[in-house]
Amino acid sequence: MYARMELSWLRPDGKTQVTIAYDQLADGSVVPTKIHTVLISTQHAEPSKAKRSVEQDGKDNRPAWSGEEEIAPSMAEMNELIHDHVIVKTLDSITLKNGKTALSIYNRDDCHVHLNPSGKFIIGGPQGDAGLTGRKIIIDTYGGWGAHGGGAFSGKDPTKVDRSAAYACRWMAKSVVAAGLCKRALVQLSYAIGVAKPLSLFVETYGTEKEGLTAQVITDIVKLEFDCRPGALARDLQLREPKYNKTAAYCHFGRESYEEDGKKFFSWEDPVDLSKYSSMTSDSVTKAVADSKTSILKKWVD
Repeated sequence: MYARMELSWLRPDGKTQVTIAYDQLADGSVVPTKIHTVLISTQHAEPSKAKRSVEQDGKDNRPAWSGEEEIAPSMAEMNELIHDHVIVKTLDSITLKNGKTALSIYNRDDCHVHLNPSGKFIIGGPQGDAGLTGRKIIIDTYGGWGAHGGGAFSGKDPTKVDRSAAYACRWMAKSVVAAGLCKRALVQLSYAIGVAKPLSLFVETYGTEKEGLTAQVITDIVKLEFDCRPGALARDLQLREPKYNKTAAYCHFGRESYEEDGKKFFSWEDPVDLSKYSSMTSDSVTKAVADSKTSILKKWVD
């Protein structure tokens, strides 16, 4: 099976796409086996002509170049540098769960490597492209690996469920997997305009749920432990803090949650501890749901 992961620079002057082949194991979990395709298109100076002193003249918040004059490499030389200093070094810096680096699943002779395949890419940024809001939803999320409802969240404030509920789904899915309730999870929420409670909640575990549990039981656990009304999400994930510049590049998910200057970044990457449910039976969870029916109905549509 194959899954595409897309990453993007902060500025609209380049794109990286990586397609990875996975093997699905008997328990439903997946492991990467091969990097199938790498595409990198990045804006650059005029090959073999541009001077370093002109390109780095101190007018773009970088210090002016003061060293010996350099001429931009040719397209062929630049692409080799991208391969060696971007692709190889990046893969070498990533450690897989088996302890090996990601270079162990990369073979240039057996990989479709496309470096600036359209040729020169000199004009970029707002001069070459504009109006990015709402156009980067797949790059912002899972690169097509997870189903996407189509609502873009970049550019929207956290009162919009396009943004806050997307974070909530990540938060909930990561929490149930981290607790060992299942090995894979896709969480889907739906809302209606003017209605705070989600209209529906769907949890897909792809048959990977822990023995003794079902996808329905895991759904009930999510209802017990999470409140996905927009106001509650803004509160619980600290979404009203001015911190979204950090999400403008390199995807909103798969990042490490951290605190800086009193603000918590990528809070949805910090899973809720649901480990108490890993030792409970389906009947025990069903009883807990029944006992908490009143509080659940405050948060979720019956």
